[in-house]
Amino acid sequence: MTRNDFRARNHPAYWAFLLHRVSGVLLTLFLPVHFWVLGQALQDAARLDGFLRWTEQPLVKAGETLLIFLLAAHLAGGIRLLLLEFLAWRSWQKSLLAMAAGASLAIGLVFLLNVV
Repeated sequence: MTRNDFRARNHPAYWAFLLHRVSGVLLTLFLPVHFWVLGQALQDAARLDGFLRWTEQPLVKAGETLLIFLLAAHLAGGIRLLLLEFLAWRSWQKSLLAMAAGASLAIGLVFLLNVV
């Protein structure tokens, strides 16, 4: 790996790109589980109640918080990409990275405070 490759991968835009892609993949993996749980609600109320009791565990709550953070990060990253596509490049658009990261973190923390 050359020095320029390292600089490119250490740029905030690269990390935003990586977070956007990873969050998209993880949200895609979560979706079938979500549909399975909804199916439980339609089939048997007792099975759904058992599953909902299981979700009260602290590790599951932490996973929910991570899920909300990933959803917020994916949304903020997508909006940032749309702005980059439809607006002319300006130096302030680097600030969009920080705003997207801050908004995602704030949404995740608000959810965490509501869960705890």
